[in-house]
Amino acid sequence: MTRALPGGLIIALWLPASAWALQPLITDDTGTQGAGGNQVELSYNRFVEREPGTKAVTVSLPLVYTRGLTEAVDIYLGGSYVQFRPPASDSTGSDAGNLVAGLKWRFFESETGDLSLAFKPEIRFPVSSRAEDRGLGSGKLNGGAALLLTQETGFCAIHANLAVSSQHFTLPENQMIHRSTLWRLSVAPVWDVSEKWKIVVDTGLVTNPHRVEKARMGYLELGAIYAPGKDLDLAAGIVRDLDHEGHDVLLLTLGITWRFR
Repeated sequence: MTRALPGGLIIALWLPASAWALQPLITDDTGTQGAGGNQVELSYNRFVEREPGTKAVTVSLPLVYTRGLTEAVDIYLGGSYVQFRPPASDSTGSDAGNLVAGLKWRFFESETGDLSLAFKPEIRFPVSSRAEDRGLGSGKLNGGAALLLTQETGFCAIHANLAVSSQHFTLPENQMIHRSTLWRLSVAPVWDVSEKWKIVVDTGLVTNPHRVEKARMGYLELGAIYAPGKDLDLAAGIVRDLDHEGHDVLLLTLGITWRFR
């Protein structure tokens, strides 16, 4: 039986196997690795979705490699393992999720460096029809793009995104159930509370992929970043969906980021 996309993966659509410049944020910043720079990101995401009388759990493990081509251009490749544990009456599905490739181009930076803009297109490669049928991803080629803004202030850095992504499916049932175009408008302030610690807040409006539900919903994230060294970050965050009709979704995300040359 074809499953609708798990509610937990509604938020996961904005946490793809894609390059986070600053885990655990959903909102990306304009930062790049610089020419010859490398970055590896690994994260653990656990989504718990509750509806009246039921509970489903989705776990994803994204791994992303990013390479700096120039001071202002990065390319990245990411993949993920996804496990969907629906209510007890259904079987568990687990397999590789959609592979993602893309780039980030910082095309504007003010003379003072306080304000910058970047463009981030990406391609999401299909999973098998069997994996789509088990609720683990899309069986068609999809893509997306985002406009990124970073503004440094005297008390924090503010990141904002406007992003759009296609969400086409192979199976006719999924084509009927899900919207084909998803939007995100989000903003995330980041505070340096000490040399090693950052506190982050991320909030945004996103498209609900389910056609039978109202189109607009939102999310709110609270998180922290600890940097034991200049090239290593440890991150944690909790994300809650907002105004999500008939669902209650909570996400715990833990991540590690390593930069090297």
